[in-house]
Amino acid sequence: MTIRFLIWALLLLTPLPLAAQAPADVAASAATRLARAEADVRAVDRALDLRVDDDGRDALRERIIAARVAATAATADLAEQLALVDARLGGLGPAGAAEAADLRMQRQRLARQHTILDSGVKRGRLIGVEAQQLADELDQSVADRFSQTIAARSPSPISPSFWIAVVQALPRDVRRAEHYVATGVDAIGRAGSGAVPWPALLGLIAALAIAGPARAAALRFGQRFLIEGAPGHRVRRSAAALWRVLVGTLAPFAAIALLTAGLRWSRLLPGGWDTLGDALTVATTYACFASSVIGALLMRSQPSWRVAPIADDVAIELRPYGWLLAAIAFLSYMLEAFNTAVGASPAAQSATHVVEIILHLALLAGALLALGRLRANRAEEESAAPARTGLGAVALLAWILAIATLFALLLGFLGFALFVMQLIGWGLVLASVTYLLMAAVDDMAVTLFARDSALGRAMSRGFGLRGAVVDQFGVLLSGISRLTLALVALGLFFVPFGAGGGIGTFLARLGLLAQGVQVGGIAVSPGAIIRGLAVLFVGLALVRAFRRWLEDKYLPATDLDGSARNSVGLVARYVGVALAVIWSLASLGIGVERIALLLSALSVGIGFGLQAITSNFVSGLILLAERPIKIGDWIRVGTDEGDVKRISVRSTEITLADHSTLIVPNSELITKSVLNKTLAGPLGRIQIQFSVPLEADADRVAAIVAETFAAEPAVLDDPKAAVFVDSIADGRIFFNCFAHVASPRAAYSARSAILTVLLRRFRADDIDIGTVPQRMELIGRGPEQP
Repeated sequence: MTIRFLIWALLLLTPLPLAAQAPADVAASAATRLARAEADVRAVDRALDLRVDDDGRDALRERIIAARVAATAATADLAEQLALVDARLGGLGPAGAAEAADLRMQRQRLARQHTILDSGVKRGRLIGVEAQQLADELDQSVADRFSQTIAARSPSPISPSFWIAVVQALPRDVRRAEHYVATGVDAIGRAGSGAVPWPALLGLIAALAIAGPARAAALRFGQRFLIEGAPGHRVRRSAAALWRVLVGTLAPFAAIALLTAGLRWSRLLPGGWDTLGDALTVATTYACFASSVIGALLMRSQPSWRVAPIADDVAIELRPYGWLLAAIAFLSYMLEAFNTAVGASPAAQSATHVVEIILHLALLAGALLALGRLRANRAEEESAAPARTGLGAVALLAWILAIATLFALLLGFLGFALFVMQLIGWGLVLASVTYLLMAAVDDMAVTLFARDSALGRAMSRGFGLRGAVVDQFGVLLSGISRLTLALVALGLFFVPFGAGGGIGTFLARLGLLAQGVQVGGIAVSPGAIIRGLAVLFVGLALVRAFRRWLEDKYLPATDLDGSARNSVGLVARYVGVALAVIWSLASLGIGVERIALLLSALSVGIGFGLQAITSNFVSGLILLAERPIKIGDWIRVGTDEGDVKRISVRSTEITLADHSTLIVPNSELITKSVLNKTLAGPLGRIQIQFSVPLEADADRVAAIVAETFAAEPAVLDDPKAAVFVDSIADGRIFFNCFAHVASPRAAYSARSAILTVLLRRFRADDIDIGTVPQRMELIGRGPEQP
């Protein structure tokens, strides 16, 4: 059942020709999409001939990127159909003079399809190039305007001319503000002169209920649920932080949305105040989001639930700065929206920017001073503790940016100074939420995909995976998820400041990235990579299932011994893995001919740099095929001998007598002499040599040896033990005795037992055994002759 499921999954994952949809339908659909994309490109091109504001430019950018995505996808579909048509033309072979009529008609039809599809592919590529050029033009215009804003210089705030301009424009700005407020108040008075504004009252009550009791109840419910139902402390901790951010953001958003909706339904929000109401919703939501994120990161009141490794005193000291950051962000957004709504003068807008910059600078300096004071106190208390270089570098960079912003403010570069301060604030919030999300995905992946978890045990039982494989999958999933979050955060860093073109453009660019790039005629995209990995996973699972069936079902039914079964299993494993890799490469569009070309290109490197590995690999295949050495053999390599425990394609493992493992490269077993004591048979032989004096009874000695052999349980009856008189020399009779045991591994202990019995028997019968006595003569020089 499992193999059948894996086969169906592999068939679903492997890219096949569109059988359910005819090629003509695919071509027609692609042509329609190309026509729509071309119309969008022409519309954007015409729109750029006119004056476009920021909102219109963002909409045009999103439209042109979407058109490029559609054109790229349609071109890919047409190119796939073109490849199929070319393959069918190639299958027909070259045209001949005596070709059949039906073949000629089919060739003509395929040629027409080739022409249509080829023109469609070229048209799609041209549309993609034009769309990219228009997108680059839009990006360049945004970059130019952004550069102008950053590089724009106004009078310095410390110069009298700056404040003179503000004072001169103040009366008109005040009258504009009064007129704006008065118009709105009059509209509210006219609308509210009749019945009681029940929608507004209900919206106010609902907003207060959601922002107060409902928010507190949601936080308590989440904490109680996590304590009782979450699978581990790490998951509870990260989930509590995310729940706090979610409730802290959605509750104020719902409250302010209900309040503004009630005011609109009661007609208490004039048309001129709509933009200000929308700005209030956005500012409130972002301010609460920033405060919730920093609060969830610090967890001042619940240090045991804190995700980040932050000390309690640091969290207590920095928590007010999170509230101040949210308040300054709310104030800055509302001031910008109010100036835009009333049409404030450039001098008033510059003064507003100065106030925002000073507030951001004061907040940044206060936070850095607080951190510096905490670090100094901790250094005095723990002088031996190592300092964190990373935090010191971040603090130094923040001080440099603060000083640069101060100089830019004093020199009149208000746009640059405000951009840097807002960038720091947004970067801090984005980094905090990214850290929380990374910790959450890491905790969930590592906790859920663990060998001792319920899911891990189910995967081990269902797929036959080892516990280490489940743990590795959890760590790998965590790494991929965290890398994805980091890339998304990096892409969102400049989005709020107009450099990224908005969320829609960012998502459109992600869609364009998903289309992939062409590398050597092969489309490399995230989807193709995931498909290839999935095919590889399913292929390896099929290989594992086949090998399990082969080793557990088929091979035991054969007459092969354990070593032969191991050889067959290893060969099947490596062949299956190779086929699975080729199958996954084919799912990426890499044909067998490309793989062969790659292998031929690598052959030179293999010949020079991987000679030893290649030699061991080939030697391993020879060992598995010819089997001069099998698993369980007792062999001697050099001065070491032991049991062969494992034979792979690279090396052979030998267990020595001291229970250590000798790993021998396979090439050593093929090119050098190896003593295999069990190749011809599994028997072991015992050889005993000794000598007795010439006057000893040789028949009695032979009988004692034969009786000792017969009494030893390890000695086999067949082959029969033998006792021989080897020679008679130097007054002694030399005996050479042989016996056989079941295995060479039992020879040493059996020989020791036999020698012990022989020594006892010979001593009891007064038979002297030993070496030949030696006689030493000292030959001196005689008396000297005269």
